[in-house]
Amino acid sequence: MVQGSDRGQDSPGAPAGEVYDWYRRGLDLLSSGSPAAAIHVLEHAAAAEPSSRSVREALARAQYGAKRYAEAAANFRMIVEADPAEDYALFGLGLALTRIGEVAEAVEHLALACAMRPENKHYATALRHARARRG
Repeated sequence: MVQGSDRGQDSPGAPAGEVYDWYRRGLDLLSSGSPAAAIHVLEHAAAAEPSSRSVREALARAQYGAKRYAEAAANFRMIVEADPAEDYALFGLGLALTRIGEVAEAVEHLALACAMRPENKHYATALRHARARRG
């Protein structure tokens, strides 16, 4: 989870507040339909707390929402590498990889997410669509 650290506060162009404030502001922007604005704030949070999976996930979601799929995939991949049992990150990685045309790899990640959470209909739907694209 994101701590109340103020690391990175003095970096040029950093938003006001502490890392947790940036994280919350990024989530608010994301939920209000402003992924590009969320990216700006969340990139500062990620630079200050590079090992925070919460920040990485929020940043990846914002990047995906802004159609920056390769960047989203990279951040989801960081989470998966840190915790291979993180089903949502596997799902996000699979979605982003599908969007950039790496469908075979996407299917692998989506299948793992489905195996971990078979009751999740979103995971199953994404897997079906990726498999259909793979042909």
